[in-house]
Amino acid sequence: MTAAGGRGQAPLQSRPALRAAGGRASAVRAGGRLRAGARLERQRQRGGQAAGSAAMASAAVEALSENPEALFLDASELLLRYADNILRNPNEDKYKSIKIGNQTFSNRLLPVKGAVECLFEMGFQEEETHLVFPKNGSVQRLQRIRDLIAAERSRRTTANKSAPISAPLSASARAQPSQSETSFRALPFFNETPQQLPAQISRPATMNSARSLLATLKTHFQEVLMYEDTRLQQKALACIPVQELRKRANEKLLSATKLDPGATVNLEDFLLLELLRWFKEDFFQWVDSLRCNTCGEVTESSGSLPPSSEDRRWGAERVENHLCRKCHTSNRFPRYNHAEKLLETRRGRCGEWANCFTLCCRAMGFEARFVWCTTDHVWTEVYSVSQKRWLHCDPCENVCDKPLLYEIGWGKKLSYVFAFSKDEVIDVSWRYSCKHTELLTRRTQLGEGLLRETINKLNSERKHFLPQERKQELLERYIVELVEFISPKTPNPGELGGRTSGSVMWRVARGETGAQAQNDGFSFTATEKEKAAKLFHLKYNAAENHYIRVSNDNEIIHGWEKGVWKMDSVFRKVEQDWKMVYIARTEGATSAKVSWKFECGSVGLKIVNVSIRSTSQTFQSGRVQWHLGSNLINVDLSGDQGVHSLANFDGSTELVLEAEMSGGDGDVAWQHTQLFRQSLDDHQEYPMEIIITLKDI
Repeated sequence: MTAAGGRGQAPLQSRPALRAAGGRASAVRAGGRLRAGARLERQRQRGGQAAGSAAMASAAVEALSENPEALFLDASELLLRYADNILRNPNEDKYKSIKIGNQTFSNRLLPVKGAVECLFEMGFQEEETHLVFPKNGSVQRLQRIRDLIAAERSRRTTANKSAPISAPLSASARAQPSQSETSFRALPFFNETPQQLPAQISRPATMNSARSLLATLKTHFQEVLMYEDTRLQQKALACIPVQELRKRANEKLLSATKLDPGATVNLEDFLLLELLRWFKEDFFQWVDSLRCNTCGEVTESSGSLPPSSEDRRWGAERVENHLCRKCHTSNRFPRYNHAEKLLETRRGRCGEWANCFTLCCRAMGFEARFVWCTTDHVWTEVYSVSQKRWLHCDPCENVCDKPLLYEIGWGKKLSYVFAFSKDEVIDVSWRYSCKHTELLTRRTQLGEGLLRETINKLNSERKHFLPQERKQELLERYIVELVEFISPKTPNPGELGGRTSGSVMWRVARGETGAQAQNDGFSFTATEKEKAAKLFHLKYNAAENHYIRVSNDNEIIHGWEKGVWKMDSVFRKVEQDWKMVYIARTEGATSAKVSWKFECGSVGLKIVNVSIRSTSQTFQSGRVQWHLGSNLINVDLSGDQGVHSLANFDGSTELVLEAEMSGGDGDVAWQHTQLFRQSLDDHQEYPMEIIITLKDI
C-alpha cells in the first residue's frame, strides 16, 4: 500500500502552492485540486517569465466559476466582502480572521467548489480554529484574486439572462488529445494481441495511465499477503485490548437483541464496531503537520528528504520534511507502507490508517480486504458472516456500512474502486455509487474488457492453489455481491456528511467537504380528512422513530427523515450505553439544520393559528435555535422546552419549522446540541408536536 495521494500528499495548509498561488493556470480538479499551481509558483519565485499570461489566471476562481449560478453569486458575494473589508481597513485585525466554525463560512463557502481555495489564493492561512490573513500577506495578491472574482460576477450579472451561462473551461479541459497519443490498443500487458483488446473505448487512454492502473492492481494484490503473516498478526493482537472490546461488544449485542430480537447480527458484528472505535479514538493518530521534535511548535511542510536505508526497509520511499516555524528544525516524516512499522508509529494519513487497520482486522480473525480508490482514498472491507455480505469500514472516520459516504457525503467523482484480499481482487466500484451511469463515463483509463481480463487472470493465478470448497464459497459470495452492485441504492442520513478527518485545507483541496447539502425533501400537504376537519396534527417520538399524523386517522410514518423538508449534517443518534436517543448533527460538523414543512394553499386552505412543541437540549456551549416561518411572517422560538401558541400566522398558506444546531466544545461538540432527547423506553411522550388550525381561503 503506497503512501501516495490521499496518503502521501503533504499537509495542504503548508504547501507553497497554497500560500503563494500567484501563478496558477490549471483547473482545480476533485481529489487533486491546486497541485498544478506549484510549478508555476516556483517559476514566479525564480523571477522566470514562463508563467506569462497565465499569471492572470486563477485555478481557484476557475473552479468557483464552475458552480451553478446561484451558488457562484452567493459565494462570490461573501468572498468579495471578506476581501474588501481587508482592503478598506488594512490595519484592522478583526477583518483578517475567519472562524472555521462560523455558520456563514461552514454553510456558504465550505461546501462550494473553489470558494475556500479562493481564500487560500488570496493569502489566507489556516490556524487552529481560524483562517487568518497574515500581517505580511500580499495585498496585491489579495486584490488580484478579488478583481478576478468581481469580473466574473459582473459578467454573470450583466449578461443576457436569456442565454445559457457556460462555466469557463480550464486549460486541461480545453486541451484536445493529439494525433500522436497512443491508444490503449498498443499497450503490451500479459502479452495480449490486438485482437484480445477491446474493439473500442469511449476516449483514447494513454499508455502510461493504463499501465499505471494495471501495475497498481498487481502491486496491491501482492502486498495484502503481508496481513497473513502469523507473526505480524500476533504483534498486532498484543496491541489490541481484545477482552475489553469483546466485553463491550457483548453488552451492546444484548441491548440490541432486546430491542430487535430478529436482528441478523452477531457478536462479531459488534466486535468490529468496537475495533473501529478503539482504532480511531485510542490507537491511531491523524497527521496534518508534525509537532517539532525540538521545541514542540507547529511545523509546516517544506518539500521532501531522501529516504534512508531504514526508511526503505519499511517501505517508505517518500519522506516529508516538516520545518519548524520557530526554531527552523527539520522534522522527518517517513511515509511508511509496512503495517508492522505502523504498529509502532501509530500515525499517518489515509494510507497508514487503512493499512494498519486491515492488519488488525485480520489479527482479530475477520476476513478483511484493503480497498483502493483511484480518487485518492483507501479504506477496509470486512465480511460479516451473520449478514452474508461485505461491510464498508473507514477507520479514519470511524464509520461502518456507509458505502455512499464518498460519492454523496464527500462529493467524490468515483471511477475505479478495487478490493484486495489474500484470495482475490474485486472491482467494487458499484457498491460505492448510486450514480452508475455517471460513474461509467469516468472509467476511461482503459477498456472494460481488458480490465476484466486482467482481474480474472490475477484471480486465477491466486485461486489455483485454493481448495475447491473455498473456491465455491468465494463464487457464491461474488454472486451475492453482483446482485448488490446492480440493486438500486439511496443514501442514508449517515452518508450525507462531508469528511471529518484532516484539516479544513486538506478536506477542501481534496474536494471532500461534501456537496451543497440542503435538498428539498418531504412536505406535508393537507389531506381530504384534514381539509374537512380544518386541522393538521402531527407528532414525533424519537424512541419509536416514527411520526403519527393524528389528523389523518393516526397515520404512522416510520423514520424521522421521511418527514423532513430539508436537512444538513443531521442524523439520529442512539446511545445504547445510556439507553437514550436524539437527533444530532453529524460528528465533526460545526453546524447543522433540519426543517419540516406544511402546505395547505394548494387545497384551498389557510392557517388560523399554530401550536408548536419543539424540545431540545444543549450542553456546554452548544446552541439550538428554533425558527418558525411562513409565506407571510417569520419568528424565533425561544427556549429549549415548552409549547408555543401563535396567532400571528393567520392567513399564511405554508409553514416551515426549522432547528439550527451549533456550538459545543471539543471533539464531542456535535453531541452538545440534541433535539427530541428521550429514553429508548419512552414510547408515550412526543417531544415534537405541531397543531395547526385551518380555514377556507
